[in-house]
Amino acid sequence: MKMKSVKTLVAATLMTASLSACAAETTAPKNPVSVHVLNLQTGVPTAGVSVELEQRSDAGWVKLAEGKTDSNGRIAALYPANKSMAAGDYKVVFKTGDYYKSTRQPTFFPEIPVIFHVEKSGEHYHIPLLLSQYGYSTYRGN
Repeated sequence: MKMKSVKTLVAATLMTASLSACAAETTAPKNPVSVHVLNLQTGVPTAGVSVELEQRSDAGWVKLAEGKTDSNGRIAALYPANKSMAAGDYKVVFKTGDYYKSTRQPTFFPEIPVIFHVEKSGEHYHIPLLLSQYGYSTYRGN
């Protein structure tokens, strides 16, 4: 095989692999719920915060999942895997009291519930929490 043919074959193989990876990335379903906790006092992500996800039912709130923020203060996939998110009311509960207790610091908010409404399935809901010992703020992120 000539050198030009080998180069063309290698380039075609790399392009096919790259396109396949991109296609897999765009077709893979993204988990519908993620969270991020940022410490407003220090300006850094807050690792180790326990977070629960609940869904409102006729009988009250039902826990769907739980996790802990990673070293970047994130939980990228909080919704149960392989389940689609139905319309309705959901609640993310940040267990801030447990976090501050573990760091031997006082806090005014032992937990921070964030209730949000899902209009339709197929969307992504990112819930950031800007946190300090005596205050917080949240919003719908992307």
